[in-house]
Amino acid sequence: MIRRLIVSYVALVGVALAAFTVPVAFTLTSQLRGDTEESVLREATTMALLLGDGDAPAREALARMAGAYADETPGTVEVAAADGRSAMPPLPLTARPHDAAFGDALEHGRTTVDWGSRFVWGPELVITVPAYARGEATGGAEGDDDGGAAESGDGDGDREGETGGTTGGTGEAAGETGEAAGETGEAAGETGEAVGGTVEADDADDGGQAVGSAGPADRIVGAVRVRYATADLTDRLWRIWGFRAILAVGVLAVAAGLGAIVARLLTKPLRQLNDMASRFGDGDLTARSPVTGPQETRTLARTLNQGAERLDTLVASQRIFVADASHQLRTPLTALRLSLDNIADGVDDEFVREDVEQATAEVVRMSRLVSGLLVLARAEAKVSAPEPLALRELVEERLKVWRPAADERGVTIVLTGDADDRARVLAGAGNLDQVLDNVLSNALEVSPDRGTITVRVETGGPEEAVLEVLDQGPGMSAAEQARAFDRFWRGQGLTGRSGSGLGLAIVKQLVTDDGGTVTLRDAPGGGLCVRIGLRTVGDGARWISPRPGAPRSGG
Repeated sequence: MIRRLIVSYVALVGVALAAFTVPVAFTLTSQLRGDTEESVLREATTMALLLGDGDAPAREALARMAGAYADETPGTVEVAAADGRSAMPPLPLTARPHDAAFGDALEHGRTTVDWGSRFVWGPELVITVPAYARGEATGGAEGDDDGGAAESGDGDGDREGETGGTTGGTGEAAGETGEAAGETGEAAGETGEAVGGTVEADDADDGGQAVGSAGPADRIVGAVRVRYATADLTDRLWRIWGFRAILAVGVLAVAAGLGAIVARLLTKPLRQLNDMASRFGDGDLTARSPVTGPQETRTLARTLNQGAERLDTLVASQRIFVADASHQLRTPLTALRLSLDNIADGVDDEFVREDVEQATAEVVRMSRLVSGLLVLARAEAKVSAPEPLALRELVEERLKVWRPAADERGVTIVLTGDADDRARVLAGAGNLDQVLDNVLSNALEVSPDRGTITVRVETGGPEEAVLEVLDQGPGMSAAEQARAFDRFWRGQGLTGRSGSGLGLAIVKQLVTDDGGTVTLRDAPGGGLCVRIGLRTVGDGARWISPRPGAPRSGG
């Protein structure tokens, strides 16, 4: 769920970032292209004006300007005469004077702009501008040798300056920002040419072609071409897009980090509820969930806590009842057994004595059942803290207690395994004693006379010790092994007739409380193997020496 929230958050941020950044980058790219085209076109137009003057000083100025342009910018200048085949000294002839752009400029007076590609731009920008002869307008325009202004003797003067050319009618045409032609003192004009006609400019698609149509009195004396390399533009383009790409990655990374924090905060109440449900499912009825988060999760947490509280109260009441009932039944059962023993001692009739012995056996079985219920209720009601115990020493002490009972039937109890006296396990006080007593009691009951019970103590790993008890009894089927830990379940073997059905249930409860495991499997050569896995502790942990006691069994 956290992953989905983070992905959704990052996706929303990415969409918003793309919606803002991509249009801005396209706008900057378009602006860069437009500014470059306008600058190069202005320079080419200025050079065309100098070429149109036709005198030597203007040509020299044009040559110096072309050289400076090549040195200071990534562009080069090419010039062709009106016939398209001749050079215009001192400028060299272009390498390709017969291409379409020169043809349009020399024949039709069109200014062409070619970016070399339909996608952004190509390796170079090529602009070709026609050059018109100056001073041939039909309005009576004449040059002033002292330079500065062009006058017209009659009529109204109309002056208009543009990048592509200036249009003049019948009046005057004067330039303001043009280039002085040098020693002759003749004014070069503004960026336009007084040509006595009209000029129109059109921008064509993708080819970037500006079309100018000249009047009938205009005379084209040549054409100027500027080739401007776009490598610097490409670098600037990569900086524009690269910076925004890096910025976008950084923003998305920050968004992912913030999204992870927000997602964990939002899902924290749900994780707490899940932890509470997991603990509850494992049998911890005291598990509760903090009431935090939004209103919905707080309501759900309160509902689950209330249900868990009621269930815990009911189960606790049931355990208390079982413990109290078991404890209260022990006294009358003991008194009943004593009464039956007294009756058996005072009766000479064999039939009556037999009935009394059967009743006594049932009372004994009921006593064992009550004792088992009491042990199980206490084990479920309170879990004692595990303590480090010397496993092999404890096993040896319990075997000493059980060997006399085994010797009465000729059963041999053998202790084997590679675990030494240093192996220590974690177990609650008295829990492992009861586990061994129940397992040995069952093994002794099902073992045949002069049989063997093998107790194996081994090291199962760096954090586990294994205790196995193997008997030579009839064993259990797979179905019986699956149900053997159920309460009050009794198998078809010898223990099924006299047991209470609580012995293995008590074993599992006590071992599980100490963090261990218990399983059943077939013993090699027949019989049953009870495998108990216990947690071990390090060498520096405190250990407790077990104290011997009487055999205890839950049946």
